[in-house]
Amino acid sequence: DAADQIVLAKNQALRQPALNLQIARAYLAGSDSGVATRTWAMALDAIIQTKQGSTRERWERAAKDKALAPLLPKIIMETRAEEVLAAVTRGKVSTNIQLRKLHNFCVAMTWLPWPLVPKPQWPAIRFKERRAVTAEEHQRILEREREPERRAFYECCWHLGGSQSDLAVLKAEDVDWERQVVSFFRAKTGVAQIVRMGPGLAEILGSLPRTGPLFPHLATLNEKQRASYFQCICRRLKITGISLHSYRYAWAERAKTAGYPERFAQEALGHNSKAVHRAYARHAAVLLPSLEDYESKVVPFRAISDPLPKPTLNGLSRNGEQLLERKVEAARRE
Repeated sequence: DAADQIVLAKNQALRQPALNLQIARAYLAGSDSGVATRTWAMALDAIIQTKQGSTRERWERAAKDKALAPLLPKIIMETRAEEVLAAVTRGKVSTNIQLRKLHNFCVAMTWLPWPLVPKPQWPAIRFKERRAVTAEEHQRILEREREPERRAFYECCWHLGGSQSDLAVLKAEDVDWERQVVSFFRAKTGVAQIVRMGPGLAEILGSLPRTGPLFPHLATLNEKQRASYFQCICRRLKITGISLHSYRYAWAERAKTAGYPERFAQEALGHNSKAVHRAYARHAAVLLPSLEDYESKVVPFRAISDPLPKPTLNGLSRNGEQLLERKVEAARRE
């Protein structure tokens, strides 16, 4: 009898998970007819439809990630946590980020009744250390670059701090010489950026075309192609650890070092979060002014020599009280 019970328990243990899954699928199908056929690829397509600009392009690249290829055709409800973690292990940092967002999207849409992987169990996201382009490196790059259009483009990256995708498609019509401002819309957020030109930027823009695209060739290239040109120069100069995005870090650090107001710097870089903006400028070396200099510039307040009449308890000055008494007396006589 004991042996029969053990065999029965083992059989039930093997059948019960599958039975539970079928019961759960039956309940969920009552409210969502697609629960039995919805795959991770379909969920990824749903996310892509909600994005725009460079963010949409990034998600479209994620759909082609080889690390996600085995997972995408699987039905969401039939996926096990081990399969999700295996995809993260196969991929890179971007795979971890995108798959985590895809998983949370499915939970939020109730396509997953519960998280497959609890938040503490996701592998930690460890980015490579990023740094800014130094002034000396920027100067060396300009000296080595023989193509006038690319040299002017790197100068604009240095002065404006915008993303390469936004600056590469700038047009002459975006430059208002009368007001001395450059205005453009960020592709990622759709927010307008209006920046006043300094002398250095004005000189660079003055050498570019007065109609049409400011960078006719670069405007036809994608991000990877422009980055490839930049990396070729860096390799020749034996400069490592930087990319075109490093110009944004450089701009943020220069702004912080110079005491540029944070709200203006955050607006110029297009950051919605102060935390993100401060991460860009975290390596800036700020020279703090002497406290003695600030104390010596304090202007003491001086008392006014002829103070105004003080109000009485009822809110009227003495002259006002006398005027009110005369009016009351005149009313009694009448």
